[in-house]
Amino acid sequence: MKYVVDHDYHIHSQLSSCSSDPEQTPQRLLEYAKSNGYKQLVLTDHYWDSAVPGASRWYMPQDFRHISASLPLPQAEGVEFLFGCETDMDRFMTLGIPEERFKDFDFVVIPTTHMHMNGFTVSEEDSASAEAKAKLWVERLDSLLCRSLPFYKIGIAHLVCPLIAGNSREEYLKILDLIPDAELDRLFTRAATVGVGIELNCGDFYSPDAQTYHVLRIFRAAKECGCKFYCSSDAHHPSSLGKVKAVLEKAVDSLGLTEDDKFHIGK
Repeated sequence: MKYVVDHDYHIHSQLSSCSSDPEQTPQRLLEYAKSNGYKQLVLTDHYWDSAVPGASRWYMPQDFRHISASLPLPQAEGVEFLFGCETDMDRFMTLGIPEERFKDFDFVVIPTTHMHMNGFTVSEEDSASAEAKAKLWVERLDSLLCRSLPFYKIGIAHLVCPLIAGNSREEYLKILDLIPDAELDRLFTRAATVGVGIELNCGDFYSPDAQTYHVLRIFRAAKECGCKFYCSSDAHHPSSLGKVKAVLEKAVDSLGLTEDDKFHIGK
């Protein structure tokens, strides 16, 4: 059976500093889920725990006390609205969530491609060239997958995020092409083994490059290795919600995904 887009496991509210949109409320997000026939929705505001040293000035205010202000989440018949977060890894591969905090979340989204945060997630040396960024893409994902974490409730966010190259389309595609096939096979075999979810991010598939070989190659490698996929709007504003489902359905079609390829939280 064809993969059904019936959930959104990565979406932000006004509590995320990069949103701060008074219209991006949990109730508004629930209405979005209902109107699209979603069965599950996960709120994943940006988060760095105050018990973990090294937070950037931007991340520091976004601690557990801050993001838990959205609780309790509104509920509706037929839609399960879950509490999650989007944490991060700094340039030393330190994860912004301590082990004891995982129990407080239904789902945790972890990006390894936030390479635009110079000085925090990457050093000047790491971002000096497309070759360096391709190497770092591998190293950051490798570091995460080699940990002992509850991967049944973790998703790897936006693997082909254009932020890895700033505003350069040419460099962006070059970085993706420089990631060796052998490394993709190794990493995604590990990802399938630990059971982590691989994100289909609407923002990544909405770009002009979404249907190119460079982008689809990454996800096809993950599929061939047996990884499971979940859908994400990664929306920060209500204006971003209108075309989400159509974009994700196109991504599913491009990859030929079926229900057997779907990631389920907790399974």
